[in-house]
Amino acid sequence: MEMPQVAVCQVGECAYNRDSACHALAITVGDGTHPGCDTFFTFPAKGGDAGATGRVGACKVAGCLHNVDLECQAPGITVAALGGSADCLTYTAR
Repeated sequence: MEMPQVAVCQVGECAYNRDSACHALAITVGDGTHPGCDTFFTFPAKGGDAGATGRVGACKVAGCLHNVDLECQAPGITVAALGGSADCLTYTAR
């Protein structure tokens, strides 16, 4: 199984974001009910692998249509800042 890509990350202040792209090797989405990017944090320097595109390693939002056994099955996701948090915009309620 191939992990879905973080196709777009619109959260410019994230330590893993460079030019609207996620460079964390894998992110985790959700806290059980909210589809927030658990990997998001701010830091004075940018991190991650500049040559890699972030992937979704795990999803903890059981109520998402794309979640199968805590693994995201969407072809790719978009992350954006909503209400002070970084959220998965691909989240779709069952």
